[in-house]
Amino acid sequence: MAWISALLSVGRSGGVTQVGADLRALLSWPMLWREPTPTQDGERGHVVVKPRAAWFVQGRAADLDPVTVAYERQGTGEAVVLLHGLGCHRQAWDAVVPLLTGRREIIAMDLPGFGQSPDLDRGVPRDLETAVAWLGSVFTALGVERPHVVGHSLGGLIALRLGQAGLARSVTALAPAGFWTPAERRYAYALLTAAHQGVRLLPDRALEALADTAAARAVLTGTLYGQASLCPPHAVASALRMLRDSAAFQATLRAGRAPHLFAGDIPDVPVTIAWGTRDRLLPPKQAARAQAMIPGARLVPLPDCGHVPMLDAPELLARVILQATAPQPTRRMATDER
Repeated sequence: MAWISALLSVGRSGGVTQVGADLRALLSWPMLWREPTPTQDGERGHVVVKPRAAWFVQGRAADLDPVTVAYERQGTGEAVVLLHGLGCHRQAWDAVVPLLTGRREIIAMDLPGFGQSPDLDRGVPRDLETAVAWLGSVFTALGVERPHVVGHSLGGLIALRLGQAGLARSVTALAPAGFWTPAERRYAYALLTAAHQGVRLLPDRALEALADTAAARAVLTGTLYGQASLCPPHAVASALRMLRDSAAFQATLRAGRAPHLFAGDIPDVPVTIAWGTRDRLLPPKQAARAQAMIPGARLVPLPDCGHVPMLDAPELLARVILQATAPQPTRRMATDER
């Protein structure tokens, strides 16, 4: 799962019912349906986040239809691939990328059916083994051999599987999906489904009005971010729009119900597992399960961060990534990052 990014709050009661109540209250606000107020500069409160130009690359794994992904590539140094979570896109890393490009070559990509990447063809299964196969072929097409891979939530789970397959030089997994109990998975799925269904009700005008309102942002970002006040309106609007329009959202959730999403160890690849101490979607106690399964992994708590730490603490996250992707002889195996 995970991934994702569902931009709805659990509410003070901490339950899915509160999410629905909060959403209904927000949708009832007259401001959401009022025509924009003209000003000299145009329409007040109109938030526009235009998609950036992307490159496209096609991977061709054996016995599979080709898979096309959108990506951006910048910086210098060893290659680091960034994989986003469910219902998200490559722009989720925007606050972190500028802090990395002076020392690493960064390749941020949209997974199929998210962002600007077309969804998988019917002939491509949506299981993790297949994802590893076509991502390996994408790495080959990009001319990168065993890049460092950093993944968040769904992307973190995929990154761990890439490490198992020997396709990653190092793995950094931020709150990776798949280390839940059945009850925890049902809870996370209920939140994500409520978020996705709720945002689907919003036309662009209402979505932009929500993103431009501090109270609404607090509700919409409470589950994902530890410090919702740090989320700028344009980032919230972009995330809401991406959650609403993700073609692969439901199919990816269904695929995440498979048992044993991760099993075994990753003995020959440096692994860093980072988890926000205020993650309300995938509670940080799941980090201990991940480390128990991968005993050589370095566990890094992210103080005051929620499920999506990229906006909560981009400087801290950049330090974690730079340390995790440092050349092997100088990598310091710490147990914490401050």
